[in-house]
Amino acid sequence: MSTQSSKHPSLLAQFRSFCYQNRATDFETAVEYFAVFGGMGWSVDMTKPLDKLIVNKVLNNYRYIHGDLTKITHSKPTYHAMLTAIATGDRREHSAFKKVNIGREDGEEVIDFLIKDGFLKFDRSVEKPVDEKDGISDKLLFITPFMRFWFAVISPTYKSIKEGDYAEVTKRWEGMKSEFTTLIYEQLLLELIQLSFKDEFEGDAIESIGSYYDKNVEIDILIKRKSGAMLAGATKHSKQKMNKSELTKLKENCAKAQLDVDTFILYSKNKFSSELKKEKGEHLRLFSLRNLAKLMDNLSEDDLLEYTNKKY
Repeated sequence: MSTQSSKHPSLLAQFRSFCYQNRATDFETAVEYFAVFGGMGWSVDMTKPLDKLIVNKVLNNYRYIHGDLTKITHSKPTYHAMLTAIATGDRREHSAFKKVNIGREDGEEVIDFLIKDGFLKFDRSVEKPVDEKDGISDKLLFITPFMRFWFAVISPTYKSIKEGDYAEVTKRWEGMKSEFTTLIYEQLLLELIQLSFKDEFEGDAIESIGSYYDKNVEIDILIKRKSGAMLAGATKHSKQKMNKSELTKLKENCAKAQLDVDTFILYSKNKFSSELKKEKGEHLRLFSLRNLAKLMDNLSEDDLLEYTNKKY
């Protein structure tokens, strides 16, 4: 059921393929449905309620999808438990080991297998902390959105699903639904930023992009260019406007991590305070949902990825 060659398409490529195939028109709706069904090449009717589609496509086909998956995981409970720990936790390797109750050596072996088989990839901090003892275990990301959904929501409640009782899984999904797209937004935002700065940074391209984390500080976005110049960013997904205090906090975190940053990026799903808008310029870039929606521009047949797995 692993659907692509070892060089996996980027999340943006998966998203654009999903949007083209399923005739997406509204960005937020597309992200919501992509977070559940993305990366499988399935046809999804986005005019139908998401919860209904989950029942018809996933729960009613549980046996078959589970069967396809276990061909890759060899039905090993430890593998399933590890994937669930990463799908539902803080995505850190060591937190997952704790949840699964596995030692570091065995845990790393399991992670290696899951990376090799196309479930996961590392999401390492862009910079190492100045002081080695502040280092922290690496984070992981699911390559395919559907797999994250499956191991976060479906796999942990498999017993009742197998018996045709969907009450437990429905309750579990209700509890996760509102936050579930946040990670996809964060990942798509990194793709957008790369595209946005591509021409501007031509002579001094982006070398690495991701987040920064150590024992004391987390920074949502950190970008390092070939010259060593850095950009740092913060994101806000809530309904409130983003205000200047968030920029101040971002600058404080960069200072704490001893990162020499001269340009800052802020993303707000719901607008910015007028104070922040005034500061916008070469050293402060603002991104909103409207910018993100550009990731759906000019979709064409060329965006369609080929999937070899079964379609449900």
